[in-house]
Amino acid sequence: MKHGPLRTSSDGGIVSVVIDHPPTNLLDGSLLEGLRSLLDHLEGEPSVRVVIFRSADPDFFVMHGDVELLVGLHPPAAPAVVANPAAATLQRLAVAPFVSIGLLDGAARGGGCEMLCAMDVRFGTERAVVGQPEVAMGILPGAGGTARWPRLVGRSRALDILLTGRDVDAAELLALGWLHAVGPRQRMEGELAALAGRMAQMPAASVAAVKRVLNASLAGLDAVLVTESDELGRLLASGGHVAPMRRFLDAGGQTREGETTQMAAIFDAMLEGAEAPEGPGGPEDP
Repeated sequence: MKHGPLRTSSDGGIVSVVIDHPPTNLLDGSLLEGLRSLLDHLEGEPSVRVVIFRSADPDFFVMHGDVELLVGLHPPAAPAVVANPAAATLQRLAVAPFVSIGLLDGAARGGGCEMLCAMDVRFGTERAVVGQPEVAMGILPGAGGTARWPRLVGRSRALDILLTGRDVDAAELLALGWLHAVGPRQRMEGELAALAGRMAQMPAASVAAVKRVLNASLAGLDAVLVTESDELGRLLASGGHVAPMRRFLDAGGQTREGETTQMAAIFDAMLEGAEAPEGPGGPEDP
């Protein structure tokens, strides 16, 4: 079965989802609409216990949000009262009654990373790398990333990852507990299948109940996602994102070659026009 760029197959209580959205698995409106369609279907299937997400792209799980779209986005006219569509869609995935598992073999930055953050369990290969470059673009991770990272790795580690925009590799992600396991693709497929198979044996009502209690124990994210969406709107309204996003695109961002081999240079290009920090005593006298 297909839901836009998402291809699915089922085996008992386990649904496998392949993200196939060429040329680069960009997290755009089409992919989000496909995910909403998938959730509409799965939420009506009480036999589903586990949903596994993989990518058909050899380099990207999901690349990130469409920067070209963000540059031309009209700023909101009023403060946010609900989460933005991307954040709301990923929150539906996070609170769904089934367990969601992602297999990361390649890169997932920006919105792609936020999609994985919304999943319950994450496996990775040695090629796994994530990053949140949004702050250097003049915005923030606005699809749940700013809200979820401190819950996943703690406040100080989240500040490190969000405010440096650096790539985080598989070994560090495993040490942080963000990845459940890391290893060669074939071994990860086996471990993932074993975990999914075990969970799929559990009563669906119990799986859903455990997820509801776990979500409640973390105080819920609905209000936080609205705050995140409002802060994103303020940053977009300021216009400060346009120049760094243009530098990102001009340097090769949102291309396969650029984001697989030149990401450090692309990141530096975004910061080229940033204001230099003042010294400890403030600006120097003329």
